[in-house]
Amino acid sequence: MHSSNKTLIYMLLSLRKYLKNKFEKSLPSFMSYVIFLNIDKMTETFNWSFGQLKEVKGLAIDRKQLIIAAATKSFSLFGYKATTMDQVAKLANVGKGTIYTFFKNKEELFEEIVSTVIKEMKAAAEETKDDERSFYENAHQALYRILEFRKEHQLAIKLFQEKRELGTPEVLEVTKRVEQAIVDYIKEKIHVAIEKGEIKQCDPELTAFIMLKLYISLIFDWEQDRKPLDKDEIAELFELYLFKGLSN
Repeated sequence: MHSSNKTLIYMLLSLRKYLKNKFEKSLPSFMSYVIFLNIDKMTETFNWSFGQLKEVKGLAIDRKQLIIAAATKSFSLFGYKATTMDQVAKLANVGKGTIYTFFKNKEELFEEIVSTVIKEMKAAAEETKDDERSFYENAHQALYRILEFRKEHQLAIKLFQEKRELGTPEVLEVTKRVEQAIVDYIKEKIHVAIEKGEIKQCDPELTAFIMLKLYISLIFDWEQDRKPLDKDEIAELFELYLFKGLSN
């Protein structure tokens, strides 16, 4: 190999390693996939396979993350049912057998990705927290951000579409898991608010469930046949029905 090409390969892989260490955890998995895929495509212009690149001293490619990113893209584009391990292998540019060294089947790979999505969703909610605000205001901001995340995240969009149209059992189970994760997150906040005396004694899980369902109704169900409510309108209704009540 020409020395100049080898230098460029080292530079590209060093860039990839730097970006992975510094930004991967703070970026959505699909965005990470796009960034790393573009760098990997650049290396392919020098006719290096992934296997050859792994041989570069001290710069091993994390094949597991490539597989996860490729599977995330496939699930986001085609849904769970239509995604195959062959598709994932092709997108990740690895042999199908390589996938099975990390995941025993498609279900396990799917579970790994969903766990990441749930973590990203909780992180998005935590970003809205402000200790100077009341429980009601923080709950509103967190729930709104969680459901906004659900509306914007490509994988979440595809999975909820598949749930409605196909009722795929694995997807039904995952959407229940996502909903329970949201309920558990809000339940923890309710526990803290009760201990601080910010709200009355109540069943934290039941209250969290009601809060989530109210938000889903106001954000998703209401706008199916009506003009969508804006964020401030939702906040006012949330406060009215859950914290003030309708009595004069």
